[in-house]
Amino acid sequence: MTPDELRAAARAFVADAVREGVACPSFGAIMPPAMFEVARRWQRHCHAHGFAGIDWPAEHGGRGLSPEHAAAWNEECARVGVAAYMNFQGIVLAGGAIRAFGTPEQRARYLDATLRADIVWCQLFSEPGSGSDLASLTTRAVPTGDGWVVSGQKVWSSTAQLARRAILLARTDPDEAGHAGISFFLFDMTGPGVDVRPIKQMTGDSEFCEVFLDEAPVAADDLLGPLHGGWRVATSVLADERASVGAAAIALRRRLADVDDAALRGDGLAIAELLARSGGDPRLGPLTKLATTELDTRITGDALRGASGMLVAESTEPFLYSPGMRVAGGTSEIQRNLIGERLLGLPREPRRPTAGA
Repeated sequence: MTPDELRAAARAFVADAVREGVACPSFGAIMPPAMFEVARRWQRHCHAHGFAGIDWPAEHGGRGLSPEHAAAWNEECARVGVAAYMNFQGIVLAGGAIRAFGTPEQRARYLDATLRADIVWCQLFSEPGSGSDLASLTTRAVPTGDGWVVSGQKVWSSTAQLARRAILLARTDPDEAGHAGISFFLFDMTGPGVDVRPIKQMTGDSEFCEVFLDEAPVAADDLLGPLHGGWRVATSVLADERASVGAAAIALRRRLADVDDAALRGDGLAIAELLARSGGDPRLGPLTKLATTELDTRITGDALRGASGMLVAESTEPFLYSPGMRVAGGTSEIQRNLIGERLLGLPREPRRPTAGA
């Protein structure tokens, strides 16, 4: 099957699903908790009909096709405003990590269950004391002989209150600083020592959570990749989001169709073209992330102009939601640093001296 043939089949499948009322509306990267059952039903429907994990191995529930086939599926969903999958943290992040670094046993245990939505994932990376400097994380994993116990605090963990598993970064070598000494775990959110506290947002929803870990156990076979080598696993997964780039451009064009401001629409179309031409090049990730989130803030603000903007309306929640996207996945300030240093070759930002230096 060629990508064009899959695209045609996907278009017909999605049209039928919309007509039957089984398709889940698009919600971006973060699934609102209120949409959990609708999204899970849609994910299972897609899996049953061969439209889940299109570029995942067939032996683990996928279709065994190429990233180009997966991109065609994502783009067809974006054209009609339907979610391409239920759980970004599971399909893109955890799934990508397990496919790239997992043992055969880990792949058998987690991949198909993730595609069937039997396992929903969250991400336990960010910490309140680390800001955008993830490498300074302090959550500790202490060996016990048959695994580890983990203690620390994570924050901004999307849909953690719904997740059965998490991808977790923790420091396993306390004598190392920075990127070294960090390991990557497939963590059981249902075990002891896990306290999940949803954070009330100004939209009224609680899509993000803080998670407290108090000697929470991790089995030895849930270490993903090498011990103390988790940073390479994390950075490789976060950079590998190629199949979503074309879909992001299409979704942006759909939103711009309703924008009244001609100048704003022109800027938006230029960014959509940037997304479409980037081809998922990980070097352009900071540029596309900065452009889309800053533009989203302008679009949602534009929709609230005038007297109607003083009232609660359909455009209110996107406006209240958009500032969070300027923080998620690395703040806009961090993206500007990365663009300057890695794309433009400018000198690195001066680092604050450490104590005693």
